[in-house]
Amino acid sequence: MQTGKIHSIESMGLVDGPGIRTVLFLQGCRLRCRYCHNPDTWQLSGGKEMEVSEVMKMLKRYRPYYGKTGGVTCSGGEPLLQADFVAELFKACKAENISTCLDTAGYGNGSYEELLDYTDLVIFDIKHMLTEKYHELTGGNISVATAFLEAVKAKGIPLWIRHVVVPGWTDEEVHIRQLGEMIKTIPNVQKVELLPYHTMGVEKYHALGIPYPLEGVPPMEKEKLQYLQTLLTETIV
Repeated sequence: MQTGKIHSIESMGLVDGPGIRTVLFLQGCRLRCRYCHNPDTWQLSGGKEMEVSEVMKMLKRYRPYYGKTGGVTCSGGEPLLQADFVAELFKACKAENISTCLDTAGYGNGSYEELLDYTDLVIFDIKHMLTEKYHELTGGNISVATAFLEAVKAKGIPLWIRHVVVPGWTDEEVHIRQLGEMIKTIPNVQKVELLPYHTMGVEKYHALGIPYPLEGVPPMEKEKLQYLQTLLTETIV
């Protein structure tokens, strides 16, 4: 039986997928996003080891709260780094009629085909659409995320798109319009959401002795975020 490294668990999540959900934040991430607010999830060596059976026992206990739309969401960190564990977990969830959601940036290090076979919904975090900017913002290679997105499209899995708006990085109108044009090419999108950059994770960097990459960048203004969300929606429509 597969064992996973779990950073933390939210028993009654309301934002990471439809309905009430149990959210598993998995340990480990290969990206180093400048705005990441959970640097304590980066290392795969951290976290608590849990077997699929142990997680399922917990999920079945919470099942009465899920109703018709809730279920389990695997987030991170980056859940694709533990794709075999999540695949076995989601397969067990489907056998128990528990809805499955994968919250990911699409940045794994192996096969995720089996995992996608048991995934009801993908929440996909688009970091950037341009190769150079993607690397500058995350340290990663955009082709890895693009390959994952293509796999999701090929299987026709419903998608929610998320994008973090960072002042001076991803808050220009031309950028938001380009994002909208890209999203229009993805056929299975159900929801698109802009998320505001915030500074709530800065103290974690200080505690871990890690320099914070966006020191001095202010949180995203609520009014501008709402304006950009409207612009994005109009572009997609």
